[in-house]
Amino acid sequence: MPSRWRTALRALVAVVVVSAGLGGTVVWQNTYALREGKVVLHHRGQPLEGVLALPRHGRGPFGLVVFVHGDGPVDATHETFYRPLWEAFARSGYASLSFSKPGVGGSGGDWLDQSMDDRARETLAAVAWARGRPDVDGRRIGLWGASQAGWVLPKVAARDRGLQFVIAVSPAVNWLRQGRHNLLAELDRDGATPGEKETALRRRETVLNLLDRRASFAEYRAVTGDTDGMTSARWAFITRNHRSDATADLRAVHGTPLLLVLAGRDVNVDVADTEAAYRDLLPPASLAVAHYPGATHSLVDEDLERSDWRLTLTALFAPRRLYTDGFLTDQARFVDRLPPHRGGVAAAPETTKYPETRRP
Repeated sequence: MPSRWRTALRALVAVVVVSAGLGGTVVWQNTYALREGKVVLHHRGQPLEGVLALPRHGRGPFGLVVFVHGDGPVDATHETFYRPLWEAFARSGYASLSFSKPGVGGSGGDWLDQSMDDRARETLAAVAWARGRPDVDGRRIGLWGASQAGWVLPKVAARDRGLQFVIAVSPAVNWLRQGRHNLLAELDRDGATPGEKETALRRRETVLNLLDRRASFAEYRAVTGDTDGMTSARWAFITRNHRSDATADLRAVHGTPLLLVLAGRDVNVDVADTEAAYRDLLPPASLAVAHYPGATHSLVDEDLERSDWRLTLTALFAPRRLYTDGFLTDQARFVDRLPPHRGGVAAAPETTKYPETRRP
């Protein structure tokens, strides 16, 4: 065999070995201490397909965390990014239940046809379905939701007084205030001039007037000239929901233990406004607030989220480290400290690395 062939063969073997090693690492890092099973809930004549993730060991009945998605066409696993959370809860003896949104995966319907009330009724149906399972402790069911779920979680908790807890991650209180904050925060981030900000705010007022008049999508396009990203279905969804406000529902939640999770680098939500509202509307004894100063809206550190290549490599080789330091531990710690059933509140997470974490 010529020497150059031997050299090429050695190089090929090295590539195969390295590739196999990296592949094994990816598989290992994306293997979780869970028992996942597909489930189907029929709600309003449509199937909702989802995943029930049980702790790896034990027969139950387990406590249960029901996941409520944020905006967009989210599948049951949120493209696998829920699994580190499911594993954290499983280590505390809690199963996790998550359904794909209507029109996503095998779920029927269309999530863009929903109001926040529709989403709340869907979540209540999921909780009722779970209470009928022998492997679920119906007295230890709570909700976990992020972002847009902030308008769903309080509705559900106000209507189902048997819920053990709620975890609200990066929620807003008022849709319109949230939208204005998001617009200005993104303009600031992108270095917009005062004139550009003024133009953007005027355009926003034009759009709000159209929404209040329930203008058609055709009129929206004629007035704004916008064809970037907005669709007729999305316009209808925004028209239906843009007046959402969680104030009344939060007031009705009363004493359900609630963990409010806020990110210091959140351009989507005004975290100061959210915290002030939650503290004003909820009994202090039932509210715990956890701050993560370096994290973005998605609870990923800002420097990681801004680097596409680092984000991709982390997702592949260390998916549990996508979330900001302490977040997964604090989620599990919150449920660990819950009273066995309703009545009382878990202590706020003691995240010593984040001195801004506050204890009510």
